[in-house]
Amino acid sequence: MSESKAKKLILPVLAAVLCLGIVAFLAASPGAGEQPTPITVSAAASLTEAFTDIAREFEVAHPDTKVELNLAGSGTLRMQIEGGAPIDVFASASQAHMDLLSEEKLIENSSRKDFATNTLVMVVPEKNGSESPKSLEDLTADNVEKIAIGDPESAPVGKYTKQAMERAGIWDKLAGKIILAENVKQVLTYVETGEVDAGFVYMTDAESGRKDLYEITYTVPVNESISYPIAVVNSSKNKEEAQEFVDFVTGTRGQEILAEYGFSAA
Repeated sequence: MSESKAKKLILPVLAAVLCLGIVAFLAASPGAGEQPTPITVSAAASLTEAFTDIAREFEVAHPDTKVELNLAGSGTLRMQIEGGAPIDVFASASQAHMDLLSEEKLIENSSRKDFATNTLVMVVPEKNGSESPKSLEDLTADNVEKIAIGDPESAPVGKYTKQAMERAGIWDKLAGKIILAENVKQVLTYVETGEVDAGFVYMTDAESGRKDLYEITYTVPVNESISYPIAVVNSSKNKEEAQEFVDFVTGTRGQEILAEYGFSAA
């Protein structure tokens, strides 16, 4: 056989072997050709900035998982889960909402952990100057006309605020002044735009907002720790990935990110 004919026979064989090798390699590679598994994480609005960073770093550490954040008031998120929404992880700003889901057997109780704590503060528009309220009692003054708080029925920040006002004996006196907001972010927006004379938010939100537009004038005492629980939702179809996210949040790096945004350890 001539050398040219031999080459013509050998080249197709080598090409076929090479193709088979590539196919075998791809078949053996984990996740070859697959899209990342999506998980939906429902998180309290006050976790927006911290969880955005946490989700980004989690995806780097777990490239086979894609995190989709669903951010709103904890009560709203709880009702979505009760209504059958396809949620994998729930991170609440209130123990009460997580307790309700636990009683309804809608979360994996073994996965539940407290992962952060926060502080309630009063913020006022910068324009108010020396007349700004500096205590709960100051809110009863005539020059304070509008006060923004989260809706106590759906936003834990509102529940904590109402409880503090009731203990101070001023809740009924402020009835005509209260403006209800869907969540803590909306409260801060009302203050930033000067639509209200005071608002109640978490310290973490006050620290991450437009601090040139408002000032913190009072740290509000609360009768219970403002702690954040997280858990895997029972109906999740991706419980392994959901648990990995919970572990990341409660792990070293997750806690470091939360601390960067002003949260304290649970």
